[in-house]
This record gives sequence, structure tokens and C-alpha cells, in this order.
Amino acid sequence: MPSMPSGAASWYWDKVMNMQPVYIVSSAATPVAENYHSSLRDLAAAAFHAALKGLPTALDPQRIGMLYVASAMNSILERQTELGALLATTFGVVGIPALTVEASGASGGVALHQAHLAIASGAADLVAVVGVEKVTDRLDADIEAARATSIDSEFEAELGLTLTSQWALLMRRYMHEYGYAADAFAPFPINAHANAASNAGALYRFGINADKYRKATQIASPLNMLDTSTAADGAAVVLLASEPVARELGAAHIRLAGGAIATDALPLAARRDLLWLAAAERSSRVAMQQAQVRHADVQVLDVTDPHGIVAAMALEACGFVERGTAPRHAADGGITPQGSTPLATAGGYKARGDVGGASGVYQIVELVRQLQGTAGAAQVANARVALAQCLGGVGSTAATHILIRD
Repeated sequence: MPSMPSGAASWYWDKVMNMQPVYIVSSAATPVAENYHSSLRDLAAAAFHAALKGLPTALDPQRIGMLYVASAMNSILERQTELGALLATTFGVVGIPALTVEASGASGGVALHQAHLAIASGAADLVAVVGVEKVTDRLDADIEAARATSIDSEFEAELGLTLTSQWALLMRRYMHEYGYAADAFAPFPINAHANAASNAGALYRFGINADKYRKATQIASPLNMLDTSTAADGAAVVLLASEPVARELGAAHIRLAGGAIATDALPLAARRDLLWLAAAERSSRVAMQQAQVRHADVQVLDVTDPHGIVAAMALEACGFVERGTAPRHAADGGITPQGSTPLATAGGYKARGDVGGASGVYQIVELVRQLQGTAGAAQVANARVALAQCLGGVGSTAATHILIRD
């Protein structure tokens, strides 16, 4: 069994170990696309009804006790801050607590964690988590401005920095520190595109190779077009339940065994170690301790990967590879479905499409398929334990969850 954490994490450990088990009873997502013909509520409703339909036993939506909605940009782009009430109305469950969660790209994971705690503590028996993002009706400049709200608006965004340019700066530093060329990060998007080719819900269902990566147009040097994700529309829904309700519905197989949120300094200048995602490290450590699993037990992962540098730093911070070795690990096939740390098995942010605050919910939908053995050509053999981690901003918020097929 993993060692007991100390300090605040020890207090957290003591609390969660006394809570009841939480199960994922159904999940569904819309295809990620540039969708000009559906509204935000249309996308959310499609995913919600698909999740209900996916249950082995018919469920009256009125039994849902709470609703958590995750979105990173729609309070800005859609000018709609009451997403909880809006979607409760859309789903026909008006009257229940319906809360909107915002933590940039970590919104979906944070919403899932709150839903997890609601059931684990006994506050509810059945909870719906919705992640939704609608961006393609907006101008690129508006989308970039909305994304920039995830970094320090006064000391970074105001000076012209963007989320992409900050990851580019970290990539440049990583290359300098560990002696890599930009081409060393090509295996990350190549793997993502290879896996997305068999995912009917992915935005980009085609392969790329190292030569195409090398020749791609620069976006924010050293990041190029084939190492940069595309913002797109999508909605995903996960239904969580207590063990009695899960068994009643005939779906008590995939347990949400651990989850944790951690934060790091928002401005990069305030961090002691620029190449270490401290929030990713903390949240993954606590989540794995809760689930009582070790790194060797985790058979499939999904991490934030809009660029190869993000996936590399996340793998290192979570302890799956040593510092400075993630690009070599990827080049050796370690991140493919046959490798030791399979990543982006549905295409990841790069090829599935970047759905912003909904990404954390999409990760769960995709990992559930892995644990059910229904992931198609990118299926990881005999997957039983999965890790999902989504980051907000430049790793300033991290939400990590462990899923186990009982």
C-alpha cells in the first residue's frame, strides 16, 4: 500500500478513506467538431440523453440529485454565466442544485471531483457531470482572448503573452536544459493522430509523420502547427452513483477510486522550478494514494496534451518517467497503446480536438471505453486501471482521477 501523505494531504486522506465508493454508471460525448448548426444547449442535451440511453436500466432524470457543469470559456464567449440553471432547464431537472465550475482547462476534472465528493460523502446518490464548450461561432481573436484569461491577466496577458506562447517558452527552456531539438517532441502528436484515426468522434482522423511535423508552419517557436491543438465544440456527460444505486442500475463495474485537485502559482515568474508541474505532481500523488495504486498498476493514461511539451512535463511530474526523459520515452514507443504509459488513445487534445473546460469529462468518457474494452484499434490490452489528469492554465490547477474496473 502507498505510504501515508503528510500535512494537509494527510488530513484529506483521513477524510476520503471513510467515504463510500463512487461508481461511473454511464458516460457519453458528442463528436468533437466545428459545429455551426448546434448551440451549447443542443450539444449538452445530446450528450446527456446519450448517457441516459447508455444505462442498462431505464432511469428517470428526476432521480438525479445534483448537476455540475464545466466550461472554461462560455461565460465570456456565450455571455452566459448561469450554465447550471440553463442546462438543468434543458435537461428537465429544474429544482436540483446545479453548479457551474470554472478552472480553465481543468474545469471538467474539478467538476468531476466535486461530484465525486458529493456522492462519497452521502450528500447525493446520483450526480450528473457535464462538460461543454462552444467556440466555433466566434472569431479567433475572441477565442484567444478568452483562453488568455487562464493566465495572469495583469502581469502576463496584459503584456501580450498567450497560453500557447507560455508553453512555447517552457518548451524552449526544456530543450536547452535537456539537450533536445524540437523534433524530439514529434512522437506525441504522431501518436495522438494515429489513435484518432479510429475514433469516429475525433476532429482530425488522419495520421501524420515526422517529416510533416518537421515541415509544419511555426505557431509560436518552437511550437508548430502539428504540435498545437485546435479549439472546437463538444459536450460530454458522466453519471456518477453510489454503490447501491449503481448496482440497481446494473452498472457497478467502474469505480472512481481516487481524485484530487492541487494548484500552483498562477504567474510563471512566481514558480521556483519552471520545468516542474507541481500541481500535477501533488494531485496525482494524492489520487493514487486514495486509490491505493502504484505507477506500475496504471495501464492507460489521459493527460493534458495540446502540445507535446505539456504531455512530456505531465508524465514526468506524475512520476511515470524521470525528469528530462519523456521525449526519449515517447520515441521508444512508450506512449503508444502497446507501450508502458499509453497516452491519447482517443486522439488527445491534439487530434480529438481541444474542448477546453470539457476536456476533463471527455477524458473520463474515453478511459471508460478503455476499461470496458470497447476502444477499438487503440485498445490497451486488459486495461483495468486508468489515470486522467487535466490542467488549467500553464499547470496552475490540476485535477487527477483514478478509475478502476472492479
